[in-house]
Amino acid sequence: MALRGVQIVEMAGLAPVPFCGMVLADFGATVIRVCKIEGELDFDCLANGKKSLALNVKHPKGVEILRRICKKSDVLIEPFRKGVMEKLGLGPNILLEDNPQLVYARLTGFGQYGKYSKMAGHDINYIAVSGLLSLLGRKNEKPTAPINLAADFGGGGLLCALGIMMALYERTNSGFGQVVDANMVEGSAYLSSWIFRSQKHPYWGQPRGENMLDTGSHFYDTYETKDGKYMAVGALEPQFYSKLLHGLGFSDEEVPQMENSEAHRELFTKRFQERTQQEWCEVFDGTDACVTPVLSLDEAPKHPHNAERNSFVTYVDHNIPAPAAAPRLSRTPPVTKAMEPKSQHGEHTVEILIDNNYTMQEVQQLEHEGVIATKKSKL
Repeated sequence: MALRGVQIVEMAGLAPVPFCGMVLADFGATVIRVCKIEGELDFDCLANGKKSLALNVKHPKGVEILRRICKKSDVLIEPFRKGVMEKLGLGPNILLEDNPQLVYARLTGFGQYGKYSKMAGHDINYIAVSGLLSLLGRKNEKPTAPINLAADFGGGGLLCALGIMMALYERTNSGFGQVVDANMVEGSAYLSSWIFRSQKHPYWGQPRGENMLDTGSHFYDTYETKDGKYMAVGALEPQFYSKLLHGLGFSDEEVPQMENSEAHRELFTKRFQERTQQEWCEVFDGTDACVTPVLSLDEAPKHPHNAERNSFVTYVDHNIPAPAAAPRLSRTPPVTKAMEPKSQHGEHTVEILIDNNYTMQEVQQLEHEGVIATKKSKL
């Protein structure tokens, strides 16, 4: 696997940091998830394939344990607001002095400095400040957040993983690690680079919901079918639009692409409601009309295209579908850890401490002092 031999220390959190660690684990990295000693993994559905270390980092001996582990690690990922790790005595100045090769990744909402750097927030706040949220929504409606996808996982976890990989690659030349300041405001904005840079193009220029790509056009939208399901239409180019019209039973003269969009939307709405989703798939599958079914999370894995490519696996903890790791590498493919049982809280505490030169007597004493938790360990 591509990241075999790379050791990651992931400070426990929710959503962005676990996703970042999940990506690295799927591609072969060993990920040690540092949990609170009284905590559980129940709410972290991205912890599969990671080792669980239950550690009290507010205790001086807990700090010493983490420092010792980081001396042998390649990456630390932390999800806390500015200053938290420094207060614990685990800031980058200390850990990079211990291990100059360490990549210290900080994934926050607003970054390590700036007016908002110490504020709490969530995905909706980050994309609001990035400018992205102002573009999302239909005509004459308020901005609509696209679930917690853009900031938490796109601009947050995924870009943080990219930053880590670039820092690891640079380390092969310099021999030194560095700090990765990944934050979800800038990450979401960067994810939206094309949107920012294309604002003077014909796609934009109108209020929210009145542009070509934001449901302002009849040929780039979703339509309900006879059975209450939906079809997605994205026939932007003229040659694709013609194929769309052909499948719907219209001519170019009847429904010209760049005219009377609202009236044409009504025609499309009525026509799509004449058949079921499956019937429309039979019309459009295999064509260049850019029309596809809107699939539910349960339906997506069963779709013939996805099934043929094994694009989904089974999330073993709840026996539900989960996306397979992507992208695919030809020689060193990833292995989706969602198929492996999630670690029990503190399951690997003993193993990790022994690997870092603690004796069993020391481990037992640390547990007695409330520095670690091992009671659920299988060892």
